[in-house]
Amino acid sequence: MNHLLSYRNWNLCRLQVFGTVALTIFALCSIAGAQQQVAAVGSPTASTTAPATSADVQSKSAEATPQQPEYLVGQGDLLHVNVWKETEISQTVVVRPDGNISLPLINEVPVAGLSPLEIQKLVTEKLKTILTNPQVTVTVVEVRSKMVYITGEVGRPGAYPMSTPINVLQLIARAGGLNEFANRKNIYILRKDDAKHRLHFNYKEVVKGKNSDQNITLQPGDTVVVP
Repeated sequence: MNHLLSYRNWNLCRLQVFGTVALTIFALCSIAGAQQQVAAVGSPTASTTAPATSADVQSKSAEATPQQPEYLVGQGDLLHVNVWKETEISQTVVVRPDGNISLPLINEVPVAGLSPLEIQKLVTEKLKTILTNPQVTVTVVEVRSKMVYITGEVGRPGAYPMSTPINVLQLIARAGGLNEFANRKNIYILRKDDAKHRLHFNYKEVVKGKNSDQNITLQPGDTVVVP
């Protein structure tokens, strides 16, 4: 009889231990499952967009920023050609009516219609036959080939160089703005190739955002008249 009771007590203890172990395993599995769900929600999936790198940001910024066209040298422009450690060759020269400049040792260099960087490369190539590794820099000292003019009721009437594209409003601002008695509605532009044809410009409308197509980009030789 005692053996039977001992056997029953042992089975009861074994069942209790087994139940405790099973409950512990179930609890641990539940916690692990919950942690996996949280991690799945918090971590980016394959379809999540990757964060932009600095290269991406710079690329988009470059695309959004419009590039200014390079200035092309014309007749009458004043250039400075500097050759490092060669003071005799370094010169400030005027582009002649034939589009050329003259430099010591290499004589004639055709530059009209070229950008300063293109002129720099051209002079460098010519000097390579004379000098070892010439270092050349070309800068536009004064723009004389591309001029626009403004006359009449503005602060500073006169001729203005076009080193970069300029529209009518920008030229008026550069000339010191309109005077008190300027006729703001009847400003006009005389085009060099067709002086008889007047391009109308209503200052009051343009500054209000109306008829903005009147605010044209000026061409070399244009004259803005402010009555």
